[in-house]
Amino acid sequence: MDFRPGRHFLQIPGPSPVPDRVLRAMDRAVIDHRGPEFAELGLNVLRDIKPVFGTESHVIIFPSSGTGAWEAALVNTLSPGDKVLMFETGHFASLWQELAGKLGLEIEFVDGDWRSGVNAGQVEEKLRADNGHTYKAVCMVHNETSTGVTSNVPNVRASMDAAGHPALLMVDTISSLGSMAYQHDAWDVDVTVSGSQKGLMLPPGLGFNTISDKALKVSKSNKLTRSYWDWQAMIDNNESGYFPYTPATNLLFGLQESLAMLNEEGLDKVFARHDRMAEATRRAVQAWGMEVLCNNPDEYSSVLTGVMMPDGVDADVVRKVILDNFDMSLGTGLGKLKGKIFRIGHLGEINELTLIGALSGVEMGLSLADVPHQKGGVAQAMAYLTKTAEG
Repeated sequence: MDFRPGRHFLQIPGPSPVPDRVLRAMDRAVIDHRGPEFAELGLNVLRDIKPVFGTESHVIIFPSSGTGAWEAALVNTLSPGDKVLMFETGHFASLWQELAGKLGLEIEFVDGDWRSGVNAGQVEEKLRADNGHTYKAVCMVHNETSTGVTSNVPNVRASMDAAGHPALLMVDTISSLGSMAYQHDAWDVDVTVSGSQKGLMLPPGLGFNTISDKALKVSKSNKLTRSYWDWQAMIDNNESGYFPYTPATNLLFGLQESLAMLNEEGLDKVFARHDRMAEATRRAVQAWGMEVLCNNPDEYSSVLTGVMMPDGVDADVVRKVILDNFDMSLGTGLGKLKGKIFRIGHLGEINELTLIGALSGVEMGLSLADVPHQKGGVAQAMAYLTKTAEG
């Protein structure tokens, strides 16, 4: 490749750029994962991760991707043939559904248009009709990374309660955790799934399960086979800061630092910052005369924005023009959205100048790729960020 001055703009919705502080924290010799220094590290991260999930319960950290954390959630709570209610909100909801089917679970997958979140009314309707309580779990994605649509978890829980149904509620927060408000305990979630490479500002490699007392009780008698993913082995070892097998030691040093960064800024300020960046991005998109993929403003994501292309325009061609000319990566359209959208990530260690640089690259790229649009999107984003800046 030709030499490219400056830094690469990684504006995909994860993995997000890893801050220098986190990189430096991981840049150290590997330590003995059975020694006292590691025990202190383990206890620190297991304690400090809890406020990010909004929980006082167990948070289990696997050396895995988010896909592994999906599997762990299912194999610790369900039995072969159990019926699970899932919702087609996008590509990742579809992948979780495929994984569940491979485990021998019976999936009812409610169709969706990939532009809307989970419909709580549908949840209640399905559960009220299930007089025999055959559904053992309701699984949903909080923030669908492929679309930029956020589903309302409290509304889904309220619909489950209104139906009087005992199914477990499992929520994927892989792209929302650390960037958007989330409350595992207050929202009465049974299993929360997450990953390290987005709002937590780490490289890929850590998967998380946060579990309620109800989920832990169910795990004592469910029948799906697990070994590597076993919660109880983790819980037993975590009491003293250790893990039942070799952990991702240096990633845990990185996690300790990223949690310190979130704490220093304050979670409320982190979430407000993401809200601002997202609104500025949407204002730019709308000023360009283009359409945000998410249909409902109440479901707009603060993590990413999906931008729809005019008919006849290949979004991947536009992405290539932007990458070749401005060294910036945008998210591709996934699954049925391939070629129809690109995704702008605005998560992690992002600020006003980073975002304006990214939006400028998009606006210039639209011109170079001859995409029909109006000028002035960056100016609209700047005006909003200026107006809402804290003095």
